[in-house]
Amino acid sequence: MLKLSRLTDYAVVVLSRMGRDNAPLQSAPGIAARTGLAEPTVAKVLKILAQSEIVEGLRGARGGYRLTRPLSSITLAEVIVAFDGPIALTACVDGGTGGCESEHLCPVRGRWDPVNHAIREALAGISVADLAGGNCGASLPFTTDHFVAAE
Repeated sequence: MLKLSRLTDYAVVVLSRMGRDNAPLQSAPGIAARTGLAEPTVAKVLKILAQSEIVEGLRGARGGYRLTRPLSSITLAEVIVAFDGPIALTACVDGGTGGCESEHLCPVRGRWDPVNHAIREALAGISVADLAGGNCGASLPFTTDHFVAAE
């Protein structure tokens, strides 16, 4: 089963909340209160999002966090990579080496590349606004066409 980390899930919740609120700057405690997530968790999520340049942190008495761009241009793939690393179903990612003790004998080595590519493309086609719904974006434009392997 392909499973995302809790922090990735929380990041989508935090970003969705930030996109719904019209405040130019938002504090970690404020976001925590509005999402029901623990403040230390929200702070950790915001720090990682800032390192990935998805949000920007501003210091000072009037500081806080803001989105670097609209939710409609922040893809689910970007968020996943920020928290969980490269998107792939197997350890042999796009010709990588050293992830498997049987790689030199593997009959499907390199054959997962089109599958991994298709999944990355599908996730890159879904914005956080699509997931947030409501005022943040249109309904999810997702179809099974996203899972056709790239040629």
